[in-house]
Amino acid sequence: MAVRRVEIEKPGGGFRPLGIPIIGDRMVQQCIKQVLEPIAEAKFYHGSYGFRPDKSAENAIAKVMHLINMNKLHYAVDIDIKGFFDNINHGKLLKQMWTMGIRDKKLISIISKMLKAEIVGIGIPDKGVPQGGIMSTLFSNIVLNELDWWIQSQWEGMKTKEYSTQQNKIYALKRTNLKEMYIVRYADDFKILTNNHVSAQKIFIAVTKWLKDRLKLDISKEKSTVVNLRKNYSNFLGFKLKAIKKNQGKYVVKSKISDKAKAKIIRNYRNHIEKIRHNPKTYNVEKLNLMILGWHNYYKIATHVNLDFSEINFLVRKRIFNKTRSIRSDNLYKNKTYKRIYGKYNFKPISICKITIYPLAGVKFKIPRIMKMIASRYTIQGRFHIHKDLDDEFKESIKFLINNPLKKESIQKNDNRISIFVAQRGLCHVNKKILDITDMEIRNIVPKDKGGTDKYHNLVLVNKEISSFIDETDELKINEYKERIKLNGKALNKINKLRKLVGNSMI
Repeated sequence: MAVRRVEIEKPGGGFRPLGIPIIGDRMVQQCIKQVLEPIAEAKFYHGSYGFRPDKSAENAIAKVMHLINMNKLHYAVDIDIKGFFDNINHGKLLKQMWTMGIRDKKLISIISKMLKAEIVGIGIPDKGVPQGGIMSTLFSNIVLNELDWWIQSQWEGMKTKEYSTQQNKIYALKRTNLKEMYIVRYADDFKILTNNHVSAQKIFIAVTKWLKDRLKLDISKEKSTVVNLRKNYSNFLGFKLKAIKKNQGKYVVKSKISDKAKAKIIRNYRNHIEKIRHNPKTYNVEKLNLMILGWHNYYKIATHVNLDFSEINFLVRKRIFNKTRSIRSDNLYKNKTYKRIYGKYNFKPISICKITIYPLAGVKFKIPRIMKMIASRYTIQGRFHIHKDLDDEFKESIKFLINNPLKKESIQKNDNRISIFVAQRGLCHVNKKILDITDMEIRNIVPKDKGGTDKYHNLVLVNKEISSFIDETDELKINEYKERIKLNGKALNKINKLRKLVGNSMI
């Protein structure tokens, strides 16, 4: 079926075309993705972090910071591919899939037809993949995986004699005339880090030529450059990074929210305050709190995140006081999330619709988590390392539960909380996602006021949002939870069973 094309405004100006396939096509794409992803993942380079299982933007930023701090690579080659998704060569993509081991000719034929799907108002494309499609991100990683391995082969993957460790090999390589380089990529946004200006310039020219010759892709000359990180910031994934000199003469990373991202936060915050002023409803205030929490969770890995959000708070605080004067409430109710995350801060709180707004400046730096190179759920070695990490975190979580009992609950409930956490393998009873020990609740399946006890078989652990969903009676909020949490049929059945035992209607 034809793909509907919708254009959305880009933060930096211009429009981004999205391809919206029909539901039937989306289902077929999802089925194909579930078959292709394990094959492709086992062949992907470890320095690629975008739209991949068990990897995130946090891991990408952590890797860049590690290369600057530990490897002393203070030159960044920033390359922006012009219209990447719109210029992917179909023939090249299919050949790359074949090389990866995807060799079912019938499947390749179906994928070829998907790529040639007609776009409403434009016609049949001869290149490019529609942004917004389920397969688009996987296709982008397959295309640029060849670039990843080519960069890897120029330094860390260079064939040499056998060394006892990879570190010994790197020491030996440093004594040669080879150019030290590492690539960190998130989808089509990537950086190549090196240790001097001459190497950076040569890498820039070589990569530009390689992209043109091998992948038929051009770079945006205005957005592509070589950055000396000791003098200038380099932007990556909404952050800007720079190497600053410390007292001992050593250079370390200074990271902040990028100017563009900061402007977007301010704009969205002001727009939402305006929305609340015209429509002061509970769900609008709660949405603002979710936005603030989302910003904090994403940007807290910037070393200067507190200064950035303090500046943002200074720029918007006057507006929020003036715009909300007539709708503010005296009741400064602080929910569990507020008390847990922001309770230690001494900001003057603002309450609207009896909900206290989360403080913008209430955030501290968190060291980003670096991903082990071989961690992948689709290789034997990778699975071992993922499970090893989970086991370590699991032990730490159990230790936390032992040392931090629930003060208002019985000894029986606290003991059973630990047993249930182990039995559930640290996963939520409803959606089977990993539980954050600071954001979970132990629930009585049959409530105490209905005859329930604190015995093991009457308790389950769920995350707090799921717990609130079970107790919710307001129809509007129930619909909001359904939209936000997106539970499958099995999880929804569990929710309904728990709601029924509480005495709430099924959904």
